[in-house]
Amino acid sequence: MNRKAKETLVRQGRSHAALVYDGRIPVGWCQYGSREELPRIDAGRNYKKLEPVSGNKKLWRITCFFVDKEYRGQRVARTALRGALESIRKQGGGIVEAYPVVSKNLSKVAEWMWFGSPSMFRRERFKPVAPLGTGYHLMRRTILPS
Repeated sequence: MNRKAKETLVRQGRSHAALVYDGRIPVGWCQYGSREELPRIDAGRNYKKLEPVSGNKKLWRITCFFVDKEYRGQRVARTALRGALESIRKQGGGIVEAYPVVSKNLSKVAEWMWFGSPSMFRRERFKPVAPLGTGYHLMRRTILPS
């Protein structure tokens, strides 16, 4: 999504992120949103091959994380992920997709761009669905409304 489109979503209150603070200092975040907010995934060649989500449940996507370099290895991403899942629950729940990086491809990912690891999502009860090429894996979890 380009910067202008993202700015429009923010101004409309349709952009989502879970922020993690150390006191008053932001140290990490997890971007998430609905299929409508984050549509680029639908265009992926490998994603198109998969069966679409069925039923009338809303589809949410967890797309990326950022953790300040001074706070890496301190479970900031996990805290952000849990915050995003709780927010999704409060917004009515639905099916949540994640696209973690397969470990053998970690060296190819920019330090500031992190999509999570399969083990991080497994710990939060996500289930593997299918590989998305050689670099990523699609995982899903259903979140019930609160």
